[in-house]
Amino acid sequence: MEQMEQTVVEQGRTGFWSGLALWKKILVGMVLGVITGSVMGPDAELLKPIGTLFINAIKMLIVPLVFCSLVVGVTSMQDTRKMGRIGLKSVVLYLGTTAVAISIGLALALLFTPGAGMNMTITDPVAAKEAPSMVDTLLALIPQNPIGAMAAGNILQIIVFALGLGIALTLCGEKAQPAIRLFESLAEGMYKLTELIMKLAPYGVFGLMAWVAGKYGLEVLLPLIKVIALVYVGSLIHVLVVYSGMIGMLGRLNPVCYLKGLINPAAVAYTTTSSSGTLPATIKAAREEMGVSKGVSSFVLPLGATINMDGTALYQGICAVFVAQAFGVDLAASDYILIIMTATLGSIGTAGVPGAGLIMLSLVLTTVGLPLEGLAIVAGIDRILDMARTSVNVCGDLMVSVLIGKSENELDETVYNRVVPAADARRA
Repeated sequence: MEQMEQTVVEQGRTGFWSGLALWKKILVGMVLGVITGSVMGPDAELLKPIGTLFINAIKMLIVPLVFCSLVVGVTSMQDTRKMGRIGLKSVVLYLGTTAVAISIGLALALLFTPGAGMNMTITDPVAAKEAPSMVDTLLALIPQNPIGAMAAGNILQIIVFALGLGIALTLCGEKAQPAIRLFESLAEGMYKLTELIMKLAPYGVFGLMAWVAGKYGLEVLLPLIKVIALVYVGSLIHVLVVYSGMIGMLGRLNPVCYLKGLINPAAVAYTTTSSSGTLPATIKAAREEMGVSKGVSSFVLPLGATINMDGTALYQGICAVFVAQAFGVDLAASDYILIIMTATLGSIGTAGVPGAGLIMLSLVLTTVGLPLEGLAIVAGIDRILDMARTSVNVCGDLMVSVLIGKSENELDETVYNRVVPAADARRA
């Protein structure tokens, strides 16, 4: 009896807050932030620095984490052919799901016509920025100065250099072991730093959500509530139907385990609106909650944070049709095909940072001859849309890492099924 009382006292000392799981703390921070922002209104701008500090801490991790994780991921494979095979699987899955995502967005927008009846006219045409050619895009992948690419935060160039260095270290054999061990130690240090920074997530989320709620009142959102609803519904369809379906049919795994395992990174992605910024939480969830090996997660997830933009593609499909309807522009079947191709291929070069979707949307609108004035309409609610599309991007990264881990026999199913204990009983 005395022992039970002592346990209760110790739990009381520990406190309710410290006993909560991280995702629950993030959810509490999110709800309190919305309430606080709604009450404070524009004054909630004072709380934005709290969220900014958290985002800056996350950004601090991105370049060293991506670089060290990729080098370790490549060297841990010990087989360049295996790396090529995993890379090909990743790109095919990422681009394939992106095409499906934008198709869902187009279908929803055509079905519910969010821009119908707005009857807007072009008053101040904006000069379209010419899209870079395929040759320029390919040339831009190779960094002339790797250190400069790291300083500039050019993730694609960092990935190319890290892959090259990892392959070279693997081919060097025994002589490269000291360097490989160094990168492994640095990677472990980054993972630990990530764990420490993630403890600040609930407070950062509180500051960010308070600012968003204070800046975008319901009065501002009502005219565009249909666009917001379609993006969120499309996001849910893509995660619950497409991703879960692929986990179940291709991976022969329990989709519920996948959905429960993505809660933490999805919550971080929702509030930070950065796929790259969420990468630390994504890697942590893939390894500790889904059982994906270090080699696969270190290679597939940084790649996905850069080229997997399913949520962004879905949003572009909805917004492109919305702008066309708002300005009374009729799109032909060829235009829809062009939108799908542009958004799918363009996703490779979309940075995983807040607001990058607007840049890509301008490219899509220009490609099919829609007025860039439409950007001004969408920009007002872009932050709210960005939260949904970034969450989808991160969920897609995790889905691909699980499927590739399963196909390469590098998925610990004991860890994966641990999220839903009943699954183990059914398999036994």
